[in-house]
Amino acid sequence: MIEEPYRWVEAIANRREYIEDQLRLGSPVVLLNYADGLLLLTVSRETCKIFEIYDRVAFAALGHPADIERMRLVAIDLAHTEGFNRAAADVSLRRLVNFGMSPALKTAFEQVFSAPYIVKMLLVELGDDSEQDSIVKLDYDGSFAHSETETKEPFDALAGGNEAQKAMLDYLVEHNGNPRRTLEDALKLAAKTWAVGMDMAEQGQDKTGEATEKREIEPEKVLKEYLKARHVEAAVLDRSRPATGKFRLLDEKEIRAALKDL
Repeated sequence: MIEEPYRWVEAIANRREYIEDQLRLGSPVVLLNYADGLLLLTVSRETCKIFEIYDRVAFAALGHPADIERMRLVAIDLAHTEGFNRAAADVSLRRLVNFGMSPALKTAFEQVFSAPYIVKMLLVELGDDSEQDSIVKLDYDGSFAHSETETKEPFDALAGGNEAQKAMLDYLVEHNGNPRRTLEDALKLAAKTWAVGMDMAEQGQDKTGEATEKREIEPEKVLKEYLKARHVEAAVLDRSRPATGKFRLLDEKEIRAALKDL
């Protein structure tokens, strides 16, 4: 009996190590502001990783496709229940995270005899102006944080490892420039930021798992190499849209036109 608490703690530590190892090389996500709203971007093989949750709320994730889908459904169900029982204006990112998504993740993570969620998420809610935009990072164990950056303009990054995530944020801080950038310019910066994170995630390991020497990152070269077998996935929350729903997936033609010079 005395050993039971220790065994639980040990099981949790092992579970955390396993999940983080699974997520380490996951495709990063970039959130970037532009003149009319917010852009979410990642690079995918086949499965989608960016979704609309409600009129002004979007969701992007890295991890196991089945777990991403399960969390998407949790968020959508709660959002529509809130919208039906209360009002559309009462559907907020804070409530979705605090009362639905975070508890579901925490429960799954701490039940050591069942499978946890292998997923990390970046959620965003579009405000009436940039100062009212809300960004939340939600982790596999249910912990979450409202993002804070070194500028007042909303941008963020999510990666499987802390080192890759820090490299992406540093790159965004350095190259953020004009917050009234066009969507085309936002796509270019977001794609290069993704390449920085993906390359950094792979630099620490070779095929045998041994440490390798750090090298300078060339975002355009890295992106071009990855796009041989993958495609850019991007969506916007557009404040200028007259419709209630502000979410719009960008089509492949629009993305290719923006990235053709990279």
